[in-house]
Amino acid sequence: MQIAVSGGKGGTGKSTVAVNLAVALAGSFKLVLADLDVEAPNDHLLLGVEPTNERPVNQFMPHFDYSKCTRCRKCAEVCEEHAIVTLRDGTPFLMPNLCSGCRACEIVCPVPGAIREAFKVIGHTYVTETPYGFNLVAGKLKEGEERSMPLVVEAKKLARSVPHELLLVDTAAGTGNTVSKAIEGSELLIAVTEPTPLGIHDTELILRLGRLMEMPTWVVINRADLGDRERVYELAEKYGAEVVAEIPYSENIVRSYVGGEPVVLWDVPEARAFRGLAGKVVDFLGGGE
Repeated sequence: MQIAVSGGKGGTGKSTVAVNLAVALAGSFKLVLADLDVEAPNDHLLLGVEPTNERPVNQFMPHFDYSKCTRCRKCAEVCEEHAIVTLRDGTPFLMPNLCSGCRACEIVCPVPGAIREAFKVIGHTYVTETPYGFNLVAGKLKEGEERSMPLVVEAKKLARSVPHELLLVDTAAGTGNTVSKAIEGSELLIAVTEPTPLGIHDTELILRLGRLMEMPTWVVINRADLGDRERVYELAEKYGAEVVAEIPYSENIVRSYVGGEPVVLWDVPEARAFRGLAGKVVDFLGGGE
């Protein structure tokens, strides 16, 4: 089983919800938490752990063998990213930062061996055992790299390979292709929002995505006392979603964030809100152990 925690706007608290939900659910399921916000992974900070078991993630890059290349220009013509440029005589050159690793150039090349396989490291994955009874799988994009999709795919594949009953996915902000790829395959989407103008705007985007993917969608309103939460309820009703939790602005959550200790473990009202959300998830999924 898989559920996803997402939210259109950055900074709404989706990682806070994902981490506290994971800690609360660990007693009901054999759980893996996947931090697929590969450009800015931070679940390990909220859990107070250091990432371990680092593995490089490679991306294909073409390497031209000019002794075999016929200068036909087909590789440049087929490259949708315009990563391959040619001189007047047709000699190809690669601009590595533009290459997406799609292999179209290798496929179209008419001369066997004229394009050889080469690779570059675009990031790393991590599998970290937490003190809360579950593993955290994360991906981190290498500084300066622009292509995050291959790393999201690899990190999600790794998370699925770790034994689990429930995979809880924490996505990046926005509604781009990396977010939809992270959400793909989920039985439930939990959209975390805040009732600010930007938060409400991006809530509608993530609700549209949930409807497009034909996925049951819940809404969690974070910092619910700081804006127009009624507007969030209206949007949820419009898109057939359900508001399942309201979390007020809280200094306890801020302190837990800074201290790297999930607030769900504390005896405070905010913890009860997260435990209540976990209970709803257990009921939705049909129980656990």
